[in-house]
Amino acid sequence: MADRSLRGMRLGASSLQSEDGVVFHERAQFTYSCTSCGRDTTMTFAADAEVPETWECRTCGAEALLRVDGETVTVDHGDVKAPRSHWDMLLERRTIPELEELLEERLAFVRSRRGAGADVTVDKLSA
Repeated sequence: MADRSLRGMRLGASSLQSEDGVVFHERAQFTYSCTSCGRDTTMTFAADAEVPETWECRTCGAEALLRVDGETVTVDHGDVKAPRSHWDMLLERRTIPELEELLEERLAFVRSRRGAGADVTVDKLSA
């Protein structure tokens, strides 16, 4: 009998839920203009959401600026910090001679575990 109740239904093809009683949140559309290719992208956000001033262009990947009343918003990039690499952060904590000493200690430890001789020299780190 259970086989007959599913007859004619394609599993996963359609939902049995309805939209009765569902209240959709208010939405607003904003337009972004690409600084590189000049294309416009329209994005939909919640009406009370904080809208970003920049968006990535879907076509070329460049920065697209928000347009408000037909004019693009000016974005201040002055306080944006350059990303630091792992090496930069390491050099904030250690000096080059300290790093060379640590390297020699670790290599000696690895060589002693492997049974290799200590006659192999290591080139100095270069910045």
